[in-house]
Amino acid sequence: MTDNQTTTYLASRPRYEILDGLRGVAALIVVAFHLLETYSGGPATQVINHGYLAVDFFFALSGFVIGYAYDERLASGKMGIRQFLLRRVIRLHPMVIVGATLGLALVFLGGGTDATMMETVPWWRPLALCLLACLMIPVTAAFDVRGWGESYPLNGPQWSLMYEYIANLLYVFVIRRMGKVVLSVCVGIFALLTLTLTFKVFLPDDYWSAYTVIGGWGVDCTSFYIGFTRLLYPFFAGLLISRVGKFIHLKGGFWWCSLIVAAALAMPRVGGAEAANFWMNGLYESICILIVFPLVVAMGAGSRVTDEKSKAICKWLGDISFPLYITHYPFIYIQIAWANSHPDWSTGHHVMVSVGIYIVTILVAYSALRVFDEPVRARLISYFFKKR
Repeated sequence: MTDNQTTTYLASRPRYEILDGLRGVAALIVVAFHLLETYSGGPATQVINHGYLAVDFFFALSGFVIGYAYDERLASGKMGIRQFLLRRVIRLHPMVIVGATLGLALVFLGGGTDATMMETVPWWRPLALCLLACLMIPVTAAFDVRGWGESYPLNGPQWSLMYEYIANLLYVFVIRRMGKVVLSVCVGIFALLTLTLTFKVFLPDDYWSAYTVIGGWGVDCTSFYIGFTRLLYPFFAGLLISRVGKFIHLKGGFWWCSLIVAAALAMPRVGGAEAANFWMNGLYESICILIVFPLVVAMGAGSRVTDEKSKAICKWLGDISFPLYITHYPFIYIQIAWANSHPDWSTGHHVMVSVGIYIVTILVAYSALRVFDEPVRARLISYFFKKR
């Protein structure tokens, strides 16, 4: 099959509109989670307390979509490894560059988490960090400009995209060749690995976040353990669901699935702030990751939207989801800086600023999608995949 035929074939496959919409719902919740995090006293008191579980849900969606979109084409030879990798880079990387560039511009305005930190950062370091982020190269804490020890200090959430890239490489070189039995065994093993994280089996006693999956954004052994643990079970489970093909039909599936996802992410800290009850939160997150999210994927894949309004909503949410996720966080730097410099201003002022930034992140993401992402992807697809 020629590149041109492959492109046509890919475009002809039906989409799971509900899964697209759910990705957008989760992205919107992530933005609200990060905005409210500024006023949080820590994981136990964070509003939209489990918003970070959206990352684990994204990995489950990714595993399903990758399996659905590419399993048959790679197995039949209709698509090669080069074509797969090119398509994934074209799909993801233009917005990576936008996010890194926004981070470079806005981290100066925000001054980092600690406003005094930028005063000691050499002028060239943010430029170097931007270039490395555009190349998806993580950095150690020695290159930090925010004080969080992040692998991508200019755009914090990019760490999860690094694991998405790793998942794509694992898939095309190893996982796609696995049969259902081997894949099922891996899902079982990685479920146990997830439990070691949620119940803090291998984490050091002094690790700051107890009985949660929070973490993964650094370049150290603990971060890698958390990051790979958060990736493996959801991604493999989503892929297995796509291969088994046993979906759940639900009338009004998009709305019910959206409600389940929103409730799971907004759930207050289970067990509260008492150390003796921390295990309860670990149990809750285990249930979400191991059971709830795979069920939502199966329900979203098995249900359909029939009215045009719901289809339009799902499409818009799907379109905006990745641009919003990968570009919103640099604006959080601005909110953090403003909140730190205006601690005595009224609650109303802080609400207005946060709501304003929320709206701006959506407008910027949508503008970046239409003005940059879609045209660039179309040009790249035309160049690499169509006959010339």
